[in-house]
Amino acid sequence: MHKLLARHAEEIFWMSRQVERMNNIARILDVQESFGHQKDGTHNWLSVLKIYADDERFLAQDLKPTAENVLYFYILDGDNPTSIYANLKMARQNARALRPQISTEMWFHLNTFYNSMRGMKRRDISEERLNLVCARIKEACQTFSGITAETLYKDDSWYFSKIGMNLERADQTSRLLDAKYEALQMGDADMGSASDMSQWNALLRSAAGFHAYRRVHSKGFSAESAAGFLLFDERFPRSVSASISEACLALKDLHESFGSDQKRTALDAMKAFQSHVRQSAIKDVIASGMHDYLDDLQKHLIDITSLLEEEFFAP
Repeated sequence: MHKLLARHAEEIFWMSRQVERMNNIARILDVQESFGHQKDGTHNWLSVLKIYADDERFLAQDLKPTAENVLYFYILDGDNPTSIYANLKMARQNARALRPQISTEMWFHLNTFYNSMRGMKRRDISEERLNLVCARIKEACQTFSGITAETLYKDDSWYFSKIGMNLERADQTSRLLDAKYEALQMGDADMGSASDMSQWNALLRSAAGFHAYRRVHSKGFSAESAAGFLLFDERFPRSVSASISEACLALKDLHESFGSDQKRTALDAMKAFQSHVRQSAIKDVIASGMHDYLDDLQKHLIDITSLLEEEFFAP
């Protein structure tokens, strides 16, 4: 079987990551609107900037972290590489280069999505319209994932797409949990109160995990059970553990199915990381510090991505 060119492997890996990233940025903005209130009733949009370590670059532009400025920065600002529009533009460029590798339906959907975003203005993403805008972005990203699952030929390009999507998903779920866990724990709501339950409800919905969580934990919400669900429940596809396992399986199958002669450093690192996550317990994570644990997860994901780049994408 013809082997995928290194540049095509890299393009489909990042195209899948970029679509997944757009999906999750929309989720983070949506959940911030839902319960990111400060004591004075306003929203703390600076916390969103800190999730992606963009606060210094944003503030260097002499901009105040208002809803209008932060929403533009993360949705439509083409000069911000973290923005939804910038990621969509890059994903479309990758898809254009991949036209012989991907289905017509994948290209058509991504191109249509890009054209709809390109025509949006500041007034279209106001705080009042944010929930609707985020819903449309999430729907477009999920539709692309569905089209990919149904139409992309299952050769080595399929596996690079799966690896990219799941590594990004693990990273973004950890960021969402990291951004909100401390705020929820330090909030004014008493544990188990209606307000506290509403906040955990919003967090789980932002990760598309509300109904799945309720099937497992039918008696209510708690920081421990919700965080443990998003981190470690492998039956929930968007959990960190499930995403890492899927990426690991795809990389293993890539080597076995297509006789990859690359060294397997990335696979070894991913297997070790998978084992580390599976051996973690939510009570120990909370006791030792949720932020430190999630920060360590994100560093491992960066290291694995670097190994993949060296083994498969380097010229």
